Amino acid sequence: MSEMAERGTLDWRVEWRYLALLAAAFLGFFFLPVGAPRFDHAVLEGLLLAKAYAREHVLLCLVPAFFIAGAIGVFVSDAAVLRYLGRGANKVLAYGVAAVSGTLLAVCSCTVLPLFASIHRRGAGLGPATAFLYSGPAINVLAITLTGSVLGWRMGLARAVAAVLFAVVIGLAMAFLFRRDEETAGKGLVLPEGGPARPLWQNAVFLGSLAAILVFANWARPASDGLWLAVYEAKWLLTAVAAAALSVLLVLWFGVARWQVGTAALAVLAPALWLPERPEVAFAVGAVALSLMIARRGGEAGAWFESSWSFAKQILPLLFAGVLVAGMLLGRPGGEGLVPEHWVAVAVGGNSPAANLFAAVAGAFMYFATLTEVPIVQGLVGNGMGQGPALALLLAGPALSLPNMLVIASVLGWRKTSAYVALVVVLATLSGFVYGSWFI
Repeated sequence: MSEMAERGTLDWRVEWRYLALLAAAFLGFFFLPVGAPRFDHAVLEGLLLAKAYAREHVLLCLVPAFFIAGAIGVFVSDAAVLRYLGRGANKVLAYGVAAVSGTLLAVCSCTVLPLFASIHRRGAGLGPATAFLYSGPAINVLAITLTGSVLGWRMGLARAVAAVLFAVVIGLAMAFLFRRDEETAGKGLVLPEGGPARPLWQNAVFLGSLAAILVFANWARPASDGLWLAVYEAKWLLTAVAAAALSVLLVLWFGVARWQVGTAALAVLAPALWLPERPEVAFAVGAVALSLMIARRGGEAGAWFESSWSFAKQILPLLFAGVLVAGMLLGRPGGEGLVPEHWVAVAVGGNSPAANLFAAVAGAFMYFATLTEVPIVQGLVGNGMGQGPALALLLAGPALSLPNMLVIASVLGWRKTSAYVALVVVLATLSGFVYGSWFI
């Protein structure tokens, strides 16, 4: 009897946490304001944002990003990552590469996450990795060009210069703040002996074809005529060319059978011709066909699929949860969540430190799809938003979001994630205040 009693003894130092979570969940559901118009509308906004995210962003942005991240994890050697971005790499080279990496990819705060997680796992130092994490969505050539054309060349130039500087400063600050963690983590990392399994030029061509698919499939319509518009009008043709190049590489370098590639091409061609107004259908068929070909192949190709799938499992659930909560709190672009939109417009008027801080914090928690931050800021400026807070939002918003923070925390932990978010918000606030003081 005493033995049974001993087994039944609970350790309340642990159990109280579960009790607190259950009590909080019970009280939350008990007092859930279902039926209140603002709450019901906020729930609808959250669901609509999640729906828009799933339709417009996951397939064309995240799926290619997962394949790229998986390819980095398998085909980019530890030696290459350690040599250029590792803890012992040349600092000028490491931060220079990381800080301008965003010019190569038109990605948002969520699409960059699998790429960041991949290079960090491969041994990239915390500083260069977080510099890349910020620069990926922040230093977007298309977004900066659109910013200049819509909000003025001063705003576009300020955003470009500040974003490059931010990437370097944030990376250096993170490396300094967590230098002890880096020293401990770096003890077991040595430059591997021997050359890579595949020549560097082959990896460059292979990753370039994947990156081209990601970039062209997500090419946004520019505000004016010219080269960017020509690329936009030919975006799906260019995407098809990049996909065809990838198909050739699958046969030549990965041993995929020609008949499999041919069958996949026909499967993609059918919806492309049958539903030309819905190119995402053909894109989805191509993604499924690629997955089946490499998953069944084994070897390098199979490892590529497994690596890509591991990133998808880790990131997608957190992203959708974060998008849903962000939509409920702040609504979609043009919509309104639990936080009234006019509160935002009033809070960011003028150029006070509080207005810049509010703009940076609000931007940090909102979700912006690629390029959508420009028309949102344009609308806020039209409603009285100051120039300084506008820049603060442009510097913090694209690089951060609630879903983005959740995933970063799963990779780095909440302590480092909190430091990263704080650095972005503080730097964006200071930059906005200085810019607004100059061009008030």
